Amino acid sequence: MTLSVMCLPYAGGGAGVFRPWQHQPDLPFRVVPIQLPGRDEWFVEEPCTTMADAARVCADQIRDAAGTGPYAVFGHSFGALLAYETVRLLAADGAPPPVHVVVSGAAAPDVARPRMDGALLDDDAFVARLRDLVGYDHEAWHEPELRELLLPALRADLEIQDGYVHVPGASLTMPVSVLRGTDDALVRYEDAARWGQYTSHDATVLDVPGGHMYFTENWPLLWKTLDTLLGA
Repeated sequence: MTLSVMCLPYAGGGAGVFRPWQHQPDLPFRVVPIQLPGRDEWFVEEPCTTMADAARVCADQIRDAAGTGPYAVFGHSFGALLAYETVRLLAADGAPPPVHVVVSGAAAPDVARPRMDGALLDDDAFVARLRDLVGYDHEAWHEPELRELLLPALRADLEIQDGYVHVPGASLTMPVSVLRGTDDALVRYEDAARWGQYTSHDATVLDVPGGHMYFTENWPLLWKTLDTLLGA
């Protein structure tokens, strides 16, 4: 049976980021984009305001999409924290667990993160702060009409991250792989490696070429890397 990879969005992103890869014939797994309110076809819905609410939205979609088949979970940056909390919620619900969790571009849950404090910043200052922290820029952030579409969800996700407090609990029970861009100035290697403390199973840390948003420059490398990790 084909493995499904549930792809959770990074801050401000939506399922549309992953949809172009859903029907690639050369991928050995099924890409399943997971959506959050306030973006793409759910644009008119209010974004989630807490990690618990966002995790519930994701857990419900994952349970429906997985059915009785095997699945893994992938999340990048904010999406990595969201993946972790979603998998914990699935476990609490008694749902079938993923066979593997891959977190990318993120320090472990207990590591303090730089605050955005987006509610205190106008759009220009918010975008500049984000660019300085992440080392990544997007042309859409500089187009007024696109900003109006994209920034509310981005602000909401980063406010969730600003307010996130890790609550200790049971360890994950499946292998966890950690991806980090070699030039990621936002996430230190040792902070990413701490994810190994959050599973009772094996943990692997792998550096890949690029910065914090490494995969946006080389999507095929991401899928190849996931194939290697999940196949192992």
